[in-house]
Amino acid sequence: MTEETVSREATRSGFVALIGAPNAGKSTLLNQLVGAKVSIVTHKVQTTRAIVRGVATHGSAQIVFVDTPGIFSPRRRLDRAMVTTAWGGAKDADLVLVLLDAERGIRGDAEAMLAALSDVRQPKVLILNKIDRVKHEKLLTLAADANAKAGFERTFMISALKGSGCDDLLDFVAERLPEGPWYYPEDQISDLPMRQLAAEITREKLYLRLHQELPYSSHVETEKWEEKKDGSVRIEQVIYVERDSQKKIVLGHKGETIKAIGQAARKEIAEILEQKVHLFLFVKVRENWGDDPERYREMGLEFPG
Repeated sequence: MTEETVSREATRSGFVALIGAPNAGKSTLLNQLVGAKVSIVTHKVQTTRAIVRGVATHGSAQIVFVDTPGIFSPRRRLDRAMVTTAWGGAKDADLVLVLLDAERGIRGDAEAMLAALSDVRQPKVLILNKIDRVKHEKLLTLAADANAKAGFERTFMISALKGSGCDDLLDFVAERLPEGPWYYPEDQISDLPMRQLAAEITREKLYLRLHQELPYSSHVETEKWEEKKDGSVRIEQVIYVERDSQKKIVLGHKGETIKAIGQAARKEIAEILEQKVHLFLFVKVRENWGDDPERYREMGLEFPG
């Protein structure tokens, strides 16, 4: 659609929050709706820490999707900051999409989340994800149970991974947003700075490689970003862990593990940047980084007292 076509129609825009229990598929759905990777996806729960915004243009509407951290029972300071951020993202949005893992149903964190939705006054839409893994009868029962617990405007059944049902969801959201000018240029898909997105990609590769062995308390920062005269970019990143034993895990035997992580991250960053990337990874021990206010600011989280 050309800019001239869009300008003849009444443009719509707004913020749409994605909330759900950890691993409900929010990041996968965000990437599917935006049509590009803006949020990391791993098997490890709670990998989305701060709010990530993905921008989708659908007809004359610009939808700013807000991928929030998974909502769960917090145990540590970082957990509390993430859950507070998630609820804050929901309460600031024009529309809230509530994602449920159809396989897991309503239990644990999902049940607690539905109970807490009474405090969210924004219009809410229920999305049942991973429907390709569940029988139709169970889906209908799950939808009825969830709607009985919270007031949803609509219910959508989708597979975020395969994309089924996502076009209908986009159509509904685009029509539901208020009229108004767009917030971002038409070709922008995220408000995440490239340095931060590159760090997130490396963190994804780290978790995909070591999710069974590496504790959740690890963090990646992009420390140097240098555009070279030949059109390539040199990136230096630091992987922070809390103990020497974790550093050994990340490095691996003769540095094989960190080499594999770096190769996977470099390939994906280069594809996004569309330029050659020289990526250098370093591992440092920073004890109790989860209690450092500066780290929270860098992740876009409010430091809880």
